[in-house]
Amino acid sequence: MNPRLTRLLAVALLALAAGCAPGATSGTMPECPAGRPASTSAPTGPPSLTSPGACRSYATVVQPVAHAVPSPGYHHLGATTRGRWSGVLGRIEVGDADVRQNTYDFVAARFMAKAGHGSEQAWLEVGWTETGWTGNSRQRVYTYDTATRAWAFYDQYAVNPGDRLWLHLQTETTGDRPVWQAWLWWGERWNLLTQQPLPLTGLAEIEQYVEVHGDPADPGTVVIPRLAIDNVQLKSAPTGPLRPWNGDVPTVPGADFATYCLDWQRPYTSWTTTTC
Repeated sequence: MNPRLTRLLAVALLALAAGCAPGATSGTMPECPAGRPASTSAPTGPPSLTSPGACRSYATVVQPVAHAVPSPGYHHLGATTRGRWSGVLGRIEVGDADVRQNTYDFVAARFMAKAGHGSEQAWLEVGWTETGWTGNSRQRVYTYDTATRAWAFYDQYAVNPGDRLWLHLQTETTGDRPVWQAWLWWGERWNLLTQQPLPLTGLAEIEQYVEVHGDPADPGTVVIPRLAIDNVQLKSAPTGPLRPWNGDVPTVPGADFATYCLDWQRPYTSWTTTTC
């Protein structure tokens, strides 16, 4: 890794993000078994800390972020809710992005719950990513949150181009600092990746994005294959049911760029993006 990237990230192999210790709020959930294959069926509903069969997972690699990834270079392809919700469930396709090694390039296809303004924003995100500074061009399940300010990678989940990952963000609690959770449907069961106390209350703005960043110090276009996001649903309250994120949900949609195209097949439950 070149010195510039070393200053960006302090790599902590086999570490756990702060606040992810066993039993923090996950009770007696069993640890997720290793070596299970990807799921072949869809989940029947959202997870819970008390769901039968749910298990607890832990990051294999944690990289605290010393400094922000430099701007410009960002493209956000997707949509954000105008109102606040308590959860989002959906399926995100994995693809092999043309990320250049030893650069600040990255692609992240993810859901996010966020609240706040400017530098005071707090958020939790979950998805898959391919980064130029780590991972050797692999696609990896990841989370990021503002409580730990660290990328957490879950390399026990062997994702490959063409896989479609069911992911869920939610809170089961209310109050000033509820616990927000990131889940992955894997091995026909819900795997809790992380849980963080964030100052979001029980409601937050929800994002669904394919985020593309090209290193501004090494100009070039990051090529992404056609990626599909579908079955996107929102939860209106910590104990509320899921409903489709469709056209009657107040939403700020993204738009095409010269480089990247968006196709809203069924706004905003199903859509694709790709390099034009």
